[in-house]
Parts: sequence; C-alpha cells; structure tokens
Amino acid sequence: MPDEILDPRTGQIWTVDVAGRPVDLPIMAIKPDFAISLMMVIDLGVRFGEHIGRELARKLEPLKPDIIVGTATLGIPVAIEVTRALGLDDYVILQKSPKLHLANALEQRISSITSKGEQRLLLDRAAGPLLEGKRVVVVDDVVASGSSLKGSLDLVRKAGAEVVGIGVILTEAHDWRETLGEDQALIHSLAHIPQFEKTGGDDIWTPISGT
Repeated sequence: MPDEILDPRTGQIWTVDVAGRPVDLPIMAIKPDFAISLMMVIDLGVRFGEHIGRELARKLEPLKPDIIVGTATLGIPVAIEVTRALGLDDYVILQKSPKLHLANALEQRISSITSKGEQRLLLDRAAGPLLEGKRVVVVDDVVASGSSLKGSLDLVRKAGAEVVGIGVILTEAHDWRETLGEDQALIHSLAHIPQFEKTGGDDIWTPISGT
C-alpha cells in the first residue's frame, strides 16, 4: 500500500504554548506527505493536567455549566481536571468500549483522524439524569476533523442536554469548523497547532499554509 507508514515518527517536534506553558509535541507522519503533531495528555504529568483544567475552567466558568462531559480515552483527564477546577463533582464520560453496563447504552457513530475505521460513542443510560435538562460543556484534548466532537455533541443532545460550550486544549488546522457548523462558535481552546507537509528533499516537515 503506497500510503502505509511503517514508522510514523519523524524525529521532529513542534513546540506549542498552551496558555503560558510550552509543550514539545512529536511530529508524526500519517501519510508519506502529511503529518500532525501528537499530544498525549495522559503522558504530560499531573501539573500539566492541573494547568489545563484551571485555564479551561477560567474560559468556561462564565457559561455556568451544570456538568462536564468528556470522551474516552484522552478526554477523561480533561473532564476530571475541568470539573475539579470549576468546583463541581459529577462528570460524565462517553465510552468507546462496549463494557457490560453499556449493553443498552445510547450510541453514536464517529470517526477520528488518529484512529482507523469507524468507532462508537456510548452513553450509559444511567447517566441520563445527570444530563437531561442540564447546561453541559463537552471537553476533549484536541479537535482536528471535528467528527469525534460532533458525535459527542449529538449524543449528549440525544440525552436531553443543553450544550452551552466546548472546551479543548488544542484546535488543529481548520477542518473542524465545517464539520461543527454553527457549533464552532461554542469552542474555547488554549492553543492552536497546524498540520504539516514535507518540503524539498531534506525530509523537513513544515506547517501547511493556512492551517
């Protein structure tokens, strides 16, 4: 397969300022001529989690959310830290694995730029009372294509929630704007990252213009 990448690591990094905290992200090739900078929030430590929770909470507090919703797996620490920083207690996690207690879950199909194939988002029906009629903020680590986030929004709305905001650590490029449509206005983020292309014959990855 001509587009298959045996080792996506390029050996290059992209440094992004996340609300005053510089973070070095490895540039990972998805195709021979296309790459992204990868943030694994679960690998960045407790202090980073506290930092992004506090900074996102500052942006989201004026929305007066009743509850925070995050998506497994990388959205879990974001949801926990934002909930903590807002002084709330309960939060809801949308799962992707069909665990025993999710046999009768509400379901939404999604796709992601960093995952192969279609996935499912699952909402435990027991969490319904936490969402129905409530002011909800959906959080995640990164929004790129916007497909995963749109699926999250659709699912919590199925449960009767009013989505008053979206909090992400990073926005990536701009494809998410078209995917989210009017919901793009709900986005609150801490930083932006571009996507990358290879230039010349030196295997140097540079930001794609306009991303």
